[in-house]
Amino acid sequence: MDPREVKSAEDARTLIEDSMFKHIKVGVFDIDGVMRGKYMSRDKFLSSLNKGFGFCDVVLGWDVKDQLYDNVAYTGWHTGYPDAQVRIIPSSCRTLPLESGGVFFLAEFADQAEAICPRGLLKRVVAKARDMGLEVDCGFEYEFFVFEETPHSIREKSFQGLTPIAPSEFGYSVIRNSVESDIYLSLLQLADDMDFPLEGLHEETGPGVLEAAITHDEAINAADKAALFKTFTKIALQKQGKMATFMAKWSKDYPGQSGHIHLSLKDDKGLNLFYDGEREANMSATMRHFIAGQQKLMPELMAMIAPTVNSYRRLIPGFWAPTEASVGIDNRTCAIRVIPGDVQSQRLEYRIGAADANPYIILAAVIASGLWGMENKLEPECMVEGNAYDQAFPEHLQLPSTLWDAAQRLKNCQMARDFFGSPFVEHFAATREWEEREYRKYISMWELERYFEII
Repeated sequence: MDPREVKSAEDARTLIEDSMFKHIKVGVFDIDGVMRGKYMSRDKFLSSLNKGFGFCDVVLGWDVKDQLYDNVAYTGWHTGYPDAQVRIIPSSCRTLPLESGGVFFLAEFADQAEAICPRGLLKRVVAKARDMGLEVDCGFEYEFFVFEETPHSIREKSFQGLTPIAPSEFGYSVIRNSVESDIYLSLLQLADDMDFPLEGLHEETGPGVLEAAITHDEAINAADKAALFKTFTKIALQKQGKMATFMAKWSKDYPGQSGHIHLSLKDDKGLNLFYDGEREANMSATMRHFIAGQQKLMPELMAMIAPTVNSYRRLIPGFWAPTEASVGIDNRTCAIRVIPGDVQSQRLEYRIGAADANPYIILAAVIASGLWGMENKLEPECMVEGNAYDQAFPEHLQLPSTLWDAAQRLKNCQMARDFFGSPFVEHFAATREWEEREYRKYISMWELERYFEII
C-alpha cells in the first residue's frame, strides 16, 4: 500500500504490519508551528493507532527556545507537566524520502489539550464553515532565504556576515535557478514525494531568497502541507549543508519574508461562491462580506497573524508588506488583494501574513474573520486605488505596532472568544505576552552602539 492511500487506522495497521519498518516517526505541531515528535517502536505505534498515546504537555507550555512559560493556566509547575493525550492521524501518512523511505504520521492533541491545539483550532473553524454550507479552498506561498551555513556556523558568526546561496537581487532569474538547479530540483522532488506539491518555485528579489507556492487544497490539508513544507524544507537544506530561514525579516537591508494565503469559498457542489460575473471585479456579495470581515477584524486578530516580535519588523512602507487593514483590486500594496478571475480562479490573497506564522493559527483567523463578515453582511471600507502606502486610513483600520499590543487586542476580542474559545484565546495571548517579555530582557547591538559611550 502506498502511504498516501492510508485513510483509516486499519489501513495504517495494514501498511505497518506488511512492512519491514521497525520504527515510525510521529510529529505534532506546537503553538509556534514547530514540529515536536519522536520515533516510536512498531509495537508502540500499533497500540496507539486507535487509543492514542501520552505526550508531555510541556510542548504546549514552552517557547521556541524550550523556555517554560510562567503565565499560562493550562500547564506549568503548578500542574506537574502531565501527559497530554495525542491522536495519530492515519490519513497524514507519508514516506520519508530523506530517511531511506521510512514513514511519518502527523498527530494532534486531544481531550483537554485540543482546546489549545493549533490543528484542533483550525478544525473547529472549518466545522463552522461547513455548518454554513461552505468549503474553504486555499493555498500558502512562502518566501525563505537560503544560506551556505549550518546551525553551528551561524552561531559561530553570531548570526552576522552570513553567506547566502546567491550574492544579490535577481528576481525570477532563470540563470540563478539553473545554476542552483540541484537545490530547486531537490525541493520540488521532496514536495512531490511528501505530497505537498508546489505549483511554482522561483528566485525572489534578494540574495538567496526563494518563493514557493504550494498547490491549493481544502483548508486542513492546506495547513498540514504548509507546516510540513516549512519543516522538511529546513531538513532537506540542512542535509545539503545549507540553511533556510522563515523569519519575517532577518535583515534591515532586504524586504521581509511573506507567507501569503490564496483563498476561495465553494458550495457543496464545488461552485466558487466568490464569483459573480455581473459585479465589479467579479466580486460576489459573499466575497465582499467575507473580505469585509477580514478587514474589520485584522487589527483584533493580529497576534494570530503576526505572532513574533520579528513579525512587526516586516510591516513597514515600501517593502512589499501592508501597513493597514487595506483592500484593493489586484493591488499588491494592500493587506487583502482581490484577484479577479473566472468561476474557477476568482479568489483573494491575504498578504499581511509573514512566513513565521503558524499555518493552522493564521488560517483559522483568516477564515473565521471572513465567516463573521458573512454573518454580519459587512462591506469593505476604503477600497484602495493606487499606492496604499500613500493613503490615510481611519484609526480602526490601523494595525497594532507591537506583539504586546496585538495580544491585548486579541484578549479583548469577543469574536475571537466566540469562534476560537476562551481557553485558546487566553493561552495564546499569554504566550505572545511572554514572547514580548523575553525580547525586552535583551540589549540590542543598536542600543549599545547608540548609547554605550555617548549618553
